[in-house]
Order: sequence, then structure tokens, then C-alpha cells
Amino acid sequence: MPTPTLAALHVYPVKSFAGTALDEAVVEPWGLAGDRRWMAVGRGGRQLTQRDAPSLALATARLRADGGVVLAAPGMPELAVDAPGPAGAVTRVRVFGSEVRARSAAPAADAWLSRCLGEPARLVWMGEPERDRPVDPEFGAPGDTVSFADGYPLLLTTVASLDALNSLIAQGDHADEGPLPMSRFRPNLVIRGTTPWAEDGWKRIRVGEVDFRVAKPCGRCVVTTTDQRTGERGKEPLRTLASHRRFGDLLAFGQNLIPQNPGRVRSGDELRVLG
Repeated sequence: MPTPTLAALHVYPVKSFAGTALDEAVVEPWGLAGDRRWMAVGRGGRQLTQRDAPSLALATARLRADGGVVLAAPGMPELAVDAPGPAGAVTRVRVFGSEVRARSAAPAADAWLSRCLGEPARLVWMGEPERDRPVDPEFGAPGDTVSFADGYPLLLTTVASLDALNSLIAQGDHADEGPLPMSRFRPNLVIRGTTPWAEDGWKRIRVGEVDFRVAKPCGRCVVTTTDQRTGERGKEPLRTLASHRRFGDLLAFGQNLIPQNPGRVRSGDELRVLG
């Protein structure tokens, strides 16, 4: 069996926008540097994601060294947006029921986003993830925090498990939808060189300079049925996950991670299972 290694590394500067592949990244306590520090919100300050607006998959955000982003989308001009910084106007937003403090982007960013989505929307930035949003205490330790990611600092998937899932999809009623690319699952770390579903048994791992606690399996939602290239939706992989990867209420693919120390990870780094 080959040594498991980090095959791919992805960051998502704006939640639910398309991801960016990296060769290396800094791991902060709340996730990869620059990952999901920006988010679109709608009426009432509620998060807007591909669950509500599949077309967000077509938008991109290029992360700048100063923490700002350059937004782009089909039919839209590029727009450079500065990070608001500590002087930015504070606003309260909601992320899956939790109220979180954020800072408002410039009005031009709101206008760009509203035009892109065809509905009123605002762009907000999380300035202090070290204190703004704790991880679910059932699965995290005191002091564990997360950015605007769904619930945990990082998401890990494996190539072998995707291959196994695609084999199951090929045997089902919606075989024409497969094989699915890894982009459907929007991971941060993609590992090659394991057996299928090996990650289910991991409790602690090390990748590069960083130790991670494996918090829980990742429950999947309708976003995984969204073609990340077109924004169109199908039935898979949820149909197949419901038949083969149901754990209680979860349709599971991938594992949520919580960093135990800061450090750097690089494509090609070895993965070691610590427990």
C-alpha cells in the first residue's frame, strides 16, 4: 500500500464561491489562511450559499496578499474588494442559526454581488475568527473556532473513497450523472494512497507540520448535487449516499478536522495516522 499523501489543497475565499487550488497553505486554528473569511448574506443577514443560489458555484474570488479579494463571475466585470479591517462597520449575520459578528464590505461589493445573484445581497468579512464563532462544543474543545465554513475548520476527503462512491453510482438508477469530480464535495485537503473509507477510523492525523483532530464525518447536503461548472443540479451523490453511507441522520462523505497547532501543509506531504 502506498504512503498516503496530500494530493490536492483547496481554499474558498468566499463561502460557496468556486475554490482555488494551492500548492501550499498556512493552517491557522480556524482553518486554512484565507479560507471562507468572506460570505454573501441576504435579507436579515442570513448566509447565502449554493443551497439557495446554485449560481454561486460560477463565481470566483482571487485572494490577495492583504486579505482582500478580486471577484469575478460570468457576464460580470472583475471587482477588487479590500478587507474592511478593524475600522470596518460591524454587522451581525447568521450562519446556520448562529449569530456571528462580521464587518461590512464596501457598497460597491454589495452592488456587484446583488447584480450577480439577481437579488439584494451583501458581502461581509470575518475579522476575528479566533473569537467570533466557536465550533459545536459536542465535537470541539473549548477555544476551538471556525471561520464562515459550515461548522469545522477544515474538510478532508480521499481519492479512494470518491472512486468507491463513483463505482456505487455507476450501479444505480442515475449512473449517467457519474463519475463525479471531487469538486462536488468542496474539500480543503484531498488525500491519495488510502483504502476506501479508511478515514472513517481516524481520530488523529498529521499532515505536513500540522496535527489534526478528526471531529466527525461530514454530513452532505444538496450542494453536492450541484455541478460546480454549470450550477445545474441532479440527484447524485445524495441518492447513493443515502443507500450506502447513512450514519443516523448524516449522509456522510469526508471528515471534518480541527487543527491542533498552526503550521504549513504542502502538496505531496505525507499523512500519518496518529490514532
